[in-house]
Amino acid sequence: MKTICIIGSGHVGLVTGACLADLGNRVICMDDDVTKIDTLRKGTAPFYEPGLEEMAHRNMNRGMLSFTTSVAEGIKQAEIVFICVGTPQKSSGEADLSHVEMAFKRAAKAIDSYKVIVEKSTVPVRTGNWITNTIKLNSPRNHAFDVVSNPEFLREGTAIHDFMHPDRIVIGAESERAANAMTDLYKPLNAPILVTNIETAELIKHASNSFLALKISYINAIANICERVGADVVKVAEGMGYDKRIGREFLEAGVGYGGYCLPKDLAAFIRTAEDAGCDCELLRTVQKINDSQRQQIVSKAKGILRNLNGKTIGVLGLSFKPNTDDIRESPSIDIIRKLQQEGVRIKAYDPQAMENAKAILDDIEYCKDPYDVARDSDGLILITEWDEFRSLGLSRIKGLLKQPVVIDGRNVYEPEKMKQMGFVYQGVGR
Repeated sequence: MKTICIIGSGHVGLVTGACLADLGNRVICMDDDVTKIDTLRKGTAPFYEPGLEEMAHRNMNRGMLSFTTSVAEGIKQAEIVFICVGTPQKSSGEADLSHVEMAFKRAAKAIDSYKVIVEKSTVPVRTGNWITNTIKLNSPRNHAFDVVSNPEFLREGTAIHDFMHPDRIVIGAESERAANAMTDLYKPLNAPILVTNIETAELIKHASNSFLALKISYINAIANICERVGADVVKVAEGMGYDKRIGREFLEAGVGYGGYCLPKDLAAFIRTAEDAGCDCELLRTVQKINDSQRQQIVSKAKGILRNLNGKTIGVLGLSFKPNTDDIRESPSIDIIRKLQQEGVRIKAYDPQAMENAKAILDDIEYCKDPYDVARDSDGLILITEWDEFRSLGLSRIKGLLKQPVVIDGRNVYEPEKMKQMGFVYQGVGR
């Protein structure tokens, strides 16, 4: 059992803390947001992640997980300190490391004995050296410490499973002492552990996310070809996926990727490559394809409904992916705004994300369920593939719509079945 401090109790920090507590460690999660900490102390998670609230509550009752707003309190007893704060994207594309810098400065001032300080936040390569210097300059007692890079590979919606059943654990460390401490911590997970230097670990994270973004944009580029030549991108992806060198995951054509991680990590990686004097045209093309997928949904609506001004369109799904309430960089938000610019009235429903959407989207009718969305709408656009939408009563949906138009941005439905039922249906690349 180790004692661990987590600085930053957001999606990564809270999942990491709850899971490490579940593995038998004593964990204290710290955050500056007083309201968030009060909410957590009451046993409620501040965001939706399947299974997280139950896990956190269970480990609080066991005395293995606690919460604080004090960095000093969190670090005092800890052997390992995880920094899990945000690295948002600047207008230039580079990662904003101001939160990271502040977190490490505050941690440095509180260090009272040897600590392993872990950069869990996604940061550009070569950040580790800067962090080490930052701690040295801000530590009044000059206690020994080691900086470790330990990138996270958690997907929102399946974060607990991803932590407990990882494909791999990456540890970037410059000392055997720190590497052993981290290897020991993760040993119960029985996963492959890759120990590297700090720069390699940092690069693995950005390279991995950029490759996933590339894979999504690649299949979307193929989908655009499929639409023009009469092929089915779902079958193309299936045929490609049987090749073990390619694999089936992330070959789902649709409206493109979104969320907090892929867009900003790709932009940051492009900036890193440019700063290193490397050509990154490939990655810029990935961004361009992803952006174009959202406009294509609007173009499909125009192609079917002709004049969009004054029409009512129902939108199914506001979160950037299923099983989360996160709307950051969600394709739905971008598509809705583009439709509103065309004079479209929007009705929308999402199982978890409507409250978050209300904070940033105006002039939308939020509905109680998908059938309420369909009622008297001129068409329906499915953008987030929640399981709830896969099992809709399609005959009932058709009867509620003014016009039986469905644009399926995630290829949830079978084109032939939809056409047989009398829908004017368009998917992506089908």
